[in-house]
Amino acid sequence: MKIKVESSAKKKTNLLCGFVLENTNKPMGLPKFDTKTTSAINQSLKDMEGKLGKLSIIPIPGKKPIQRILLAGLGKKENLTKDTIRFVSGKIAQKARELKLAEFSIISPPSFVSEPVSAVSQIIEGTKMSLYKFEKFKSEKVDASPNLTIIVSKSNKISKAVKTSEIVTDGAIYTKSIANLPPNECTPTTLANFAKSMSKKNKMKCKIVSEPELKKKGFGGISAVGQGSKNQPRLIILEHSRGPKNEKPIVLVGKAVTFDTGGISLKPGASMDEMKFDKCGGCTVLGIMKAVSELKLPINVVGIVPSVENMPGGESYRPGDIIKLYSGKTAEILNTDAEGRLILADALSYGEKHYSPKAIIDFATLTGACIVALGTNVAAIVSNDEKLKKKIKESSKNTTEEVWELPLNQDYMDMIKSDVADMKNVGIGRAAGTITAAAFLKNAIEKTPWIHIDIAGVAWTQQATKEKSYNPKGATGFGVRLILDYLQNLKS
Repeated sequence: MKIKVESSAKKKTNLLCGFVLENTNKPMGLPKFDTKTTSAINQSLKDMEGKLGKLSIIPIPGKKPIQRILLAGLGKKENLTKDTIRFVSGKIAQKARELKLAEFSIISPPSFVSEPVSAVSQIIEGTKMSLYKFEKFKSEKVDASPNLTIIVSKSNKISKAVKTSEIVTDGAIYTKSIANLPPNECTPTTLANFAKSMSKKNKMKCKIVSEPELKKKGFGGISAVGQGSKNQPRLIILEHSRGPKNEKPIVLVGKAVTFDTGGISLKPGASMDEMKFDKCGGCTVLGIMKAVSELKLPINVVGIVPSVENMPGGESYRPGDIIKLYSGKTAEILNTDAEGRLILADALSYGEKHYSPKAIIDFATLTGACIVALGTNVAAIVSNDEKLKKKIKESSKNTTEEVWELPLNQDYMDMIKSDVADMKNVGIGRAAGTITAAAFLKNAIEKTPWIHIDIAGVAWTQQATKEKSYNPKGATGFGVRLILDYLQNLKS
């Protein structure tokens, strides 16, 4: 999809799209038409009533510059959110592809609906992400994505917004594309190769720590979880260094279990195929790092991705084992399906020790308990720092990638104390599963501001996931837009 900006809606186009608020009798931004066309527009307005997501197409007969008009409902003005234009733009783009159009145009709404830069960003995100489809293994491909023209007053701010939004959206799509890969096509080694290729293209430093070195350097969590699979574990480290040399970096850590059987504590067979999505945290970090480098952000960012395949076998780690983590602390294994916190703990400790960061953010499809608590549309956050937490919440509002804070006090920390080791890798029964998992991670952090984002419910579309045009079935890329917004606003 190619995207351009035009100031006038009178240009030649296959489909001119205008937004309509509910309970209004006039579409926003449409040019004047002849009496017959105006009458057809008015009738369509009455029929659709501006209902959210409702579309109405009006063909224009004869050889006219504009071949069709599309009216797109935004719903009631008082119900508008920062996601409305994104959602409706996705619907428009899908309709344009369904009509097999080569291009289409969307008139950006007036500022009383959405500030122009924000509206343009939402239009781009909605259209590009809605047209993404994972079809690598399909014999028949969907039709090519049509090109987009956005009708809006040109300015330097708008031009910058277009470029930035395309890069951010491509980062999210990159995350989706890797996360959707099946386990036979994406092992820890494959993921490491993606990182190497991406870093080379985007001029980032990349280091891959292989299995022998992981053991030698004391990454006990990553080594233990990965030892049951013939596909050996990897630790992926990416460095974007465009800030001052003495400036502490932001460290991003993402869990990447390329397939999770549960190990010896084997998962039930139902829906186990979805465990290819247990790598989504790591894929999120890769997508963010790709966008950070392409945006040339003047900051220092480090991405760390511990990647394993959790399999049962003669070499697998077992319930009852006690392992020594990178931090030097010991963990009693009570359930081998609580593996994500083990590999994350190693990566978090490594990130803090080697980079002395100003903040650490981790992403993980960590607990089913998160889905029980918050469903499949909101991610859980747990943090040790009020300032960091506030900034992430602000970015959540900006991007509508929703998060909800859970508490973490000493009572929860006590729930993971072990009789035979420093801690155990599960809490007490089914109580506070998401929080006790975060408590385990907090043991890996000594003093750095840290926030944990549990994306188990939001990383891919599930049974109860709210329909969003820009999140077709499969991985959602959740967290990429959220953290890029946070990183872009660090200097402000």
